[in-house]
Amino acid sequence: MAFGNRSFVTEFILIGLTDQPNLQLPLFFLFLVMYIVTMTGNLGLVILIGLNSHLHTPMYFFLFNLSLIDLCYSSVFTPKMLLNFILNKNIISYTGCMTQLYFYSFFVISECYVLMSMAYDRYVAICNPLLYNIAMTPKICSYLMLGSYLMAFSGAMAHTGCMLRLTFCDANTINHYFCDILPVMQLSCTSTYVNELEVFIVVGINILVPSITIFISYGFILSSIFHINSNEGRSKAFSTCSSHIIAVSLFFGSGAFMYLKPSSVGSMDEGKISSVFYTNVVPMMNPLIYSLRNKDVKVALRITLSRWKLW
Repeated sequence: MAFGNRSFVTEFILIGLTDQPNLQLPLFFLFLVMYIVTMTGNLGLVILIGLNSHLHTPMYFFLFNLSLIDLCYSSVFTPKMLLNFILNKNIISYTGCMTQLYFYSFFVISECYVLMSMAYDRYVAICNPLLYNIAMTPKICSYLMLGSYLMAFSGAMAHTGCMLRLTFCDANTINHYFCDILPVMQLSCTSTYVNELEVFIVVGINILVPSITIFISYGFILSSIFHINSNEGRSKAFSTCSSHIIAVSLFFGSGAFMYLKPSSVGSMDEGKISSVFYTNVVPMMNPLIYSLRNKDVKVALRITLSRWKLW
C-alpha cells in the first residue's frame, strides 16, 4: 500500500545507538541524566532571563533564544532515543519520521545562526564597546533572530521537501537513533543524487557561514584580550572565550564530520557517535558554558530564589 503515492513504506524501525544488549540499560540511564540536565539547565535559563529585567540585554536575549531552541531541539529526538534502549523494536511512522526530520533540521540550523549572532554580539561588546548601544539595538537583535529562524525554516523545508520526493520500497530499518537525513536517504530505492547535492549545498552554507563568522569574531576578541594589561582580566576573559570556542567547535565540527565527509569515508556507526555531540552533549553544555559561570546569572538566581521564599 503506497503512502501518498510516493512510498511503499508506512513505518520505519530505528536501530538506535547500539545493538549490544549489555549496553542498553547503562546508556539509557546515561542519556536520561543528560536529558534531565539539558532540560533543567535550559528551562532554568529561560525562566531566569524572562523574570529578571537586568538580564534583558542583547547578550541574554540571544541566550534566551539559544536555551529555548535547545529545549525544543533535545525533545525532538531524545525521548525516542531513550525508547530505543528499553524496547526490542522502536517503530516510527513515515509521517512521524518526516516530521522529526523537519523539526530536527529547523532547530539545528537555528542554533547555528544564534551561535553566530552571539559571537558577533561579544565581538562588538569587547572590540567596539563605544559603538555597542548603536550596533546592538533591540531592532537589530530582532532582525538577527528573525534571519536565524528564516534560514532555519528554508533549510528545513529544503531537506524535508527533497526527502518527500524519494520512494521507499522495502528497506525500512534506519541505522540511527532518530530520523537523520543521511540514514533515511540510504533506504531510498530511487536516485538520491538531487538529495545529496541539496544536502551538500544547504549543510555547507549553514555550517561554513556561521562557523567562519564565529571564528573570525573570536579571533578579533582574542586579539583584544591579549592587549588587556591586567593578567587577571586577561586570564578571566581568555577562560570564558576558550570554553565558548570549545562548545562551538564540538557543535560545528561534529556536524561537518557527519554531513560534509565523502560518503565512502567512515561508516554510519561513526556518524552516530558524531551525532551524539551535536544532539546531546552541546545542548547540555550550553547552559554551563554560557551562563552558570556568569556573575549576572548567579545574581538573578539568588534574586529569583529569594522571591519564591517570600511567597
